[in-house]
Amino acid sequence: MAALLLVLSGCGGHVYHVVEPGETLYSVGWLYGHDYRELAKWNGIPPPYGVNVGQRLRVIPGDIVVFQPSLKAAASKPLPAVKESVTARALTPQVSSKSSADNRDITWQWPTQGKVLHYFSYSALNKGINITGKRGQPVFAAASGKVVYSGTGMVGMGNLIIINHSTQYLSAYAHNDENRVKEGQQVKRGELIASMGRSGGARQVMLHFEIRREGKPVDPMKFLPRKNR
Repeated sequence: MAALLLVLSGCGGHVYHVVEPGETLYSVGWLYGHDYRELAKWNGIPPPYGVNVGQRLRVIPGDIVVFQPSLKAAASKPLPAVKESVTARALTPQVSSKSSADNRDITWQWPTQGKVLHYFSYSALNKGINITGKRGQPVFAAASGKVVYSGTGMVGMGNLIIINHSTQYLSAYAHNDENRVKEGQQVKRGELIASMGRSGGARQVMLHFEIRREGKPVDPMKFLPRKNR
């Protein structure tokens, strides 16, 4: 297959990502809108897909040739400091041969009560929905799964939780006042996972909720029960 040419400009054109403390392959994939298995393939990371602090990950496909207009200037810029690896975050995704079956079996529920302030929109760059409520209000798992990220490492998201529900679907819960689950923990649909807040620079108390299918954002309103809208 012929290589593709990608012209990158500005700070948004990332080719590599240096793993920060608290990050997992899931959270890095979420940040760049890729499935974690794609990142694993591009970087030669075998199961159980552990990454180390300071590790440099390619975040675009390996067959893309990158041309950077400001390459000379970029070359003179020092790379982020690579810290000594302190932990190998071994996470085992729920990959199985029955991918179609386990994705059909997912039953979704609303993650919290409240009014939807902002809906999913590609044009407005809102990759999920924002639900208002009171500080400390319970936030529940929208479907059963495994917690694959619980932390504050993603800029603008505050206390964030990511849950892996199947071979295709992940969900995320941002701006929490407090996360009440840990990475690796199995949760059931409707289980308390966090309290609502306004961490990460949110303008008001709210839950930012997303669903990703194979790493790509999808409209949560197409999955949540209609009767509660």
